Amino acid sequence: MTKTLADFGIFVPAGALAEFDTTCPQCSAQRKNRKARCLSVNQDKGVWHCAHCGWSGGIGTGEKRFDAPWRKPAYRKPEPVLAPVDPVIAYLEARGITRAVCERNGVQSATVYMPQLEAHAKAVAFPYRRNGELVNVKYRDRAKNFRMEAGAERVLYGLDDIGERCVIVEGEIDKLSIEVAGIVSCVSVPDGAPTPSAKDYASKFSFLDADAERIGAVREWIIAVDNDEPGKRLEDELARRLGREKCRRVTWPTDCKDANDVLRSFGADVLRECLGLAEPFPIAGVFHVEDQAERIRTLYENGWEKGVSTGWIEVDRLYTVRPGEFTVITGMPNSGKSNWLDALLVNLAQEHGWRFALFSPENQPLEDHMARMCEKWAKEPFGDGPTPRMSRETLDRVSGEVGQHFAWILPDDDSEWTIDTVLDRAKALVFREGIRGLVIDPWNELEHAIPPGVTETVYIGQQLKHVRQFARRHGVHVWVVAHPQKLIRDRDSGRYPVPSLYDISGSANWRNKADNGLAVWRDFGEQETPVEVHVQKIRFRQIGRIGVAKLMFDKVTQCYRELPFMDPRNESRRNVS
Repeated sequence: MTKTLADFGIFVPAGALAEFDTTCPQCSAQRKNRKARCLSVNQDKGVWHCAHCGWSGGIGTGEKRFDAPWRKPAYRKPEPVLAPVDPVIAYLEARGITRAVCERNGVQSATVYMPQLEAHAKAVAFPYRRNGELVNVKYRDRAKNFRMEAGAERVLYGLDDIGERCVIVEGEIDKLSIEVAGIVSCVSVPDGAPTPSAKDYASKFSFLDADAERIGAVREWIIAVDNDEPGKRLEDELARRLGREKCRRVTWPTDCKDANDVLRSFGADVLRECLGLAEPFPIAGVFHVEDQAERIRTLYENGWEKGVSTGWIEVDRLYTVRPGEFTVITGMPNSGKSNWLDALLVNLAQEHGWRFALFSPENQPLEDHMARMCEKWAKEPFGDGPTPRMSRETLDRVSGEVGQHFAWILPDDDSEWTIDTVLDRAKALVFREGIRGLVIDPWNELEHAIPPGVTETVYIGQQLKHVRQFARRHGVHVWVVAHPQKLIRDRDSGRYPVPSLYDISGSANWRNKADNGLAVWRDFGEQETPVEVHVQKIRFRQIGRIGVAKLMFDKVTQCYRELPFMDPRNESRRNVS
């Protein structure tokens, strides 16, 4: 008899979607918060994983356990010098915030140094608490200068007020405004909306991981951020991380930017009405033109979203990188495809601040691969040789920078090297670190259990569909390195041909399912010849086009540089590492 989720003690809520969160039969009963929905379940696949205790498994494969190798960083406990709220109460009352709400939230006043002013200033002090304990303080003066306690933990403001249904806003005064309207279950992000160009963009959302259990237990989020472009970006990022199926979004009245504007202009009743009219994000798989009307207008005004630069002008002519797409890379053994991909990731991290997860079991031990990434980052050799190696100071600097942008996925048990395990870990890293890229290198190192009666072609098509869905759903660019079948040397030249996506072992789905397809090739018979990047498929024309880009490989720094080139108009082309 086929087992069900219930046979493993997993509770399926009435009306549950294909993917849902519920309590864990292994650990929830022993936890302080017994109702925490820490178990993620996929009914269609019949698989599950607990983010708290690591219990996982599948209906067909049984139970397994793994634990994420992550440690919570240490933070300094703030010891601020605060005064009663009275010196700033007039300012807050002018913004519609009552004394009662200020006192319930522990709002106080302080005189603090403001870096923006290079001087001390009187400020409103907003205490950040967890379980009643002070963990941080936000200071705001009347000129809207802000600062927080140095070295203290960044958490949601109003964390202890979180309920099963919770409003999330973009500022402390907006949180207090929501409470004036009679809704206590409301939190604010600590820093407002970060700019997408900021290299520490992902770290701006560390407050979600700080209290992942409590945040994960929320059944519905009302996202009520600022009505401007940064606010819309914040709205999208919060929905992406919290789960769009859990989120509703608020529309403010015309000429109102945020909750406090509504409170001051129209009063508490209208503010409460706006929250009550919050609309759900579109149902996954169901779309209407009216749901996308604003995005269509934005597309009309700004044009198609283009990919970001690879760091090589020659490659950018043919291939750029856009979040949410799936790229297949192939090439003969020792052709440099993995090395080139590593160099591409370093370029994206340095130029655009992207973060990545890498499943690369052939690059072991891990410290060797990490050292090579440091080498590419510094553009200096790691080890001894004819060229002076990087200094210890350089190593310390670049290893920290590499550590900020890269995480490696490598379960201890080889049997867990499955696509579901890799995607599950990557999903956790989207939430925890905001990764924008995932590498699977190579595909054949994954464990593949083809079900009886399923052909290899059908199986590969199904698995690549899951990869592409992951990329789309989470806004992550996925690169998969796949080896070609054995190719035959040309009799006359003795050279191997450039492999195509159709040459990859297993299935023509490698070309059909991929958004982009690349082949990395070099001439094994010649020294100091260019490495060729053959762009063989581009699904969307705004990303690139088919063609061949040539780069030179620097054995000393393990980096790639462009060939010196002069076009017919005598315009110089710069070298890009």
